Amino acid sequence: MGTLFEKLNDEHVSFIEKQHLYFVGTAAPEGLVNISPKGMDSLRVQNHSSVCWLNLTGSGNESAAHIKLLPRMTVMFCSFDAQPLILRLYGKASVTHAYDERWEQLTALFPSYTGARQVFELSIESVQTSCGFAVPFYELKGERPVLRQWAEKKGRDGVEQYQKDRNAVSLDGFDTGIVNNG
Repeated sequence: MGTLFEKLNDEHVSFIEKQHLYFVGTAAPEGLVNISPKGMDSLRVQNHSSVCWLNLTGSGNESAAHIKLLPRMTVMFCSFDAQPLILRLYGKASVTHAYDERWEQLTALFPSYTGARQVFELSIESVQTSCGFAVPFYELKGERPVLRQWAEKKGRDGVEQYQKDRNAVSLDGFDTGIVNNG
């Protein structure tokens, strides 16, 4: 049985800051549910009631489309080492694009990534911990360099064109907001 909290406590924050992998879940009112693994140095705890994560350009852009239609999001962390734990953050999310006023402020929280696409902020409504006893042990061997290399090879202009060509619409045909339509 899990334990619910209204917000993050210091122990939760410490756990999150040690994680190299997390998962983001979103869904529109209809269509596919999306669960995406995230890595690299892309998540920040802003305070005990808010986190933000930098979304890097990839093959899909489901979370952005879903948040435009239904702003709920779940972020999940799992312990893969000696102390088993699953930590879930439930709340309402907002998205900031490169053309938005807060873009520079939010991206300054992260390393500079050529492939930066959006920043999501999650206003936490509840936090759940559960045992994680069935989660296997895994050992981190390092970050994959492929996404960063791909973006650097394309350059910022090439990444932006890719976003317009391949990230403007979700799998269900929903607008992702990546293109500034004024």
